[in-house]
Amino acid sequence: MNDPSGAASRAGHIDDAVVSELRALPASCGPVRLIAVDGHAGSGKSTFAARLAVALDGAPVLRLDDIATHEELFDWTERLTAQVIEPLSRGATARYAPYDWTLRHFTAPRSLAPAPHVIVEGVGAGRRALRPYLARLLWMERDAAESWERGRRRDGPAQSAFWNGWTAAETRHFAADPSRPFADALVHEVREGYVVRVGRHLNAGPNQIITHRDQMPPPY
Repeated sequence: MNDPSGAASRAGHIDDAVVSELRALPASCGPVRLIAVDGHAGSGKSTFAARLAVALDGAPVLRLDDIATHEELFDWTERLTAQVIEPLSRGATARYAPYDWTLRHFTAPRSLAPAPHVIVEGVGAGRRALRPYLARLLWMERDAAESWERGRRRDGPAQSAFWNGWTAAETRHFAADPSRPFADALVHEVREGYVVRVGRHLNAGPNQIITHRDQMPPPY
């Protein structure tokens, strides 16, 4: 994202300059500009993705919560590729069966047309296997401990056991396949809306897969 002044982009929703640059990107997955919104669970990805979708004329949002399952919190790359990435890369309509986290099974298939912009939102959206198909990778800049605490408050004590397992799985995932070092921009949630900072300085070097900032102390 272009930020020649080095200043942050500010807006009550999302800065027009940020949206304009996303509109101008070349297609990255067939005819689609695939935009990933990644970050820790509880970091605000869903809200930001929804606002971004509105700014991009109602761009469809694929939520990775619909792709993951209890048994496959992060081992869903093949399913996403077969059901979504491969069809979109051919300019075809994708069809995927969302997972119901209450009933613990997949539900009726949904269609996802190859729109000009498609937003992929969820933990792991910027994983290594998906980055070649992404036009932009945006990272929600809120640290793990704060994000997880927000998520726990949101979901309540009934989900405490699930969160215990989730945080361990998320930590393992990002240790092996980090997204933040490869982000094109960091998204900060502020009172006025969002501050989007370009991420040129975040890119990992040729021999670097994770930065010191991404290391999470025990027990996380």
